[in-house]
Amino acid sequence: MAEIAAARFLGAGLYFDNLDEAKTFYSQTLGLKLADHQPGHFAKFDSGTSFVTLEQKRSETYPSKDKATLFFAVADLEAAKTAIGADRFVQSEANWAVLHDPEGHNILLLQRDSSQRL
Repeated sequence: MAEIAAARFLGAGLYFDNLDEAKTFYSQTLGLKLADHQPGHFAKFDSGTSFVTLEQKRSETYPSKDKATLFFAVADLEAAKTAIGADRFVQSEANWAVLHDPEGHNILLLQRDSSQRL
């Protein structure tokens, strides 16, 4: 039997009713850099070695389930919570905190280990 090469994570895609609102959240709240977009269809954000694509619901022929969580490493979790606004987080622990994007997807910020590069 042929061996399958290990897959490498490239990115995640989420579906939205309001693509413009989602685009604003990911750029202004999370500070992600817009890499590509097609109005009414998608917006793609780069996040270092991976990406997040926001899709307008019903614009694709292969829609996904609604449940999703995106994970982001941050150098200073407390500073990130302060910059975003601590009241926007639905749960916060010592090394991680969760907030929701405009359509309720979980955005989990992880305190990165000091030995890790962002």
